[in-house]
Amino acid sequence: MALHLFDTATRDVREFHPARSGTASIYVCGATVQGIPHIGHVRGALNYDVLRRWLVHNGLDVLFVRNVTDIDDKILTKAADAGRPWWEWAFKHERAFEDAYEALGCLPPSIAPRATGHMPQMVELMQRLIDGGHAYAEGGDVYFSVGSFPAYGALSRQKLDEVQQGETLAEGKRDPRDFTLWKGAKPGEPSWSTPWGPGRPGWHLECSAMATNYLGPEFDIHGGGVDLVFPHHENERAQSNAAGDPFARFWLHNAWVTLSGEKMSKSLGNTVSIEAMLRNYRAAELRYYLVQPHYRSTIEYSDAALSEAAAGYRRIEQFVRRVSERTGDVAPGLLCADFTEAMDNDLGTPAAIAAIHNVVREGNAALDAVNETAARSAAGSVRAMMGVLGLDPLDPKWVDTANADSPARHALADLVGNMLAERQEARAARDFARADAVRDRLLKAGIAVEDTPDGPLWTVKDA
Repeated sequence: MALHLFDTATRDVREFHPARSGTASIYVCGATVQGIPHIGHVRGALNYDVLRRWLVHNGLDVLFVRNVTDIDDKILTKAADAGRPWWEWAFKHERAFEDAYEALGCLPPSIAPRATGHMPQMVELMQRLIDGGHAYAEGGDVYFSVGSFPAYGALSRQKLDEVQQGETLAEGKRDPRDFTLWKGAKPGEPSWSTPWGPGRPGWHLECSAMATNYLGPEFDIHGGGVDLVFPHHENERAQSNAAGDPFARFWLHNAWVTLSGEKMSKSLGNTVSIEAMLRNYRAAELRYYLVQPHYRSTIEYSDAALSEAAAGYRRIEQFVRRVSERTGDVAPGLLCADFTEAMDNDLGTPAAIAAIHNVVREGNAALDAVNETAARSAAGSVRAMMGVLGLDPLDPKWVDTANADSPARHALADLVGNMLAERQEARAARDFARADAVRDRLLKAGIAVEDTPDGPLWTVKDA
């Protein structure tokens, strides 16, 4: 493969080769299911979905694990505040996340393991750490000894004397830098049995146990948001390596979605929910907005930027539909070289999407010149490239989504597409009076047409 990825551990773009020939293994930190998902949550899921699709396109079988943290302080607190059982609260919001992933076109993971289903694996990992002198039990809690692992801090570039775990300083900790593997049971809280007493897992322990359970002691890629580099991923790496597991070969981190310069988070009250977004934009348009920027670039959310992205997606969509309506079914074709080069360069989606728009412009020019062969070739290439991004306009998922709110939408698209084709033919024949007449008929029917470098773009006025 020619794919190169930025590895957080080395701070460098490195050539990717899977540990096992023909198979890529990926573990992505999924949701802590304490509340409904917002666009900051799903941005990462979409980024790793694109990575997965690109690996599949390159001929690899992909084992993709995305966990669910279904036991956590925040889950217990919010469930108690709502007067609901913690397990019901967690499952309700797990389903909300799954619905959001599905709505935005994420391929289902190979498995979505829950923390509560992997207590034996966590106990086994803690025992290995204790036996190796890297962890200790005290008063029903179990802690990882940061000082026992000289490589601690290498992933996040943390200095040992400056480490702060963000945990409450417990009496049993021998060193304030140590982090919790297991929390001893408290009255009224759920608990599981261990050799050191009943309790529940700390946040970091579960991911190491689940990743290695499904992908083995060494796997290709560990992904997550940039906010997880420390302490979560640093602690995962430390406990796994200390136990003797090579663990992840690449560490990938996607950037945040921000609002007014702040990371979107429920605690700040600046989130934009998926449900709210899909009341105003089609799911494909929202997906396009979130995958268009480079995965390591921060997205500063604004409605204007989302509207601009939606218009960009519609320009691509309308080109493919115009060709299909004029020439018949268009099968996905070959990727253009610029697209492939961009994707191989650390999933460079901005350049990849620019390459798609270039092909759209060429295809529209071919349509204007009544060169249907060239137009079909361009449309096939666009379908293939958009398919890698999970955005093929002719994918039944997006066709169905486009029609979900209005049964007449598809019929309207067909009618407008035919009229625009007539207008383009008139312009190609330099019959501008007939072209203007078609445009005026559309305008009287409430359809505004904008001529763009990528071809005509139509919208329903005041929609």
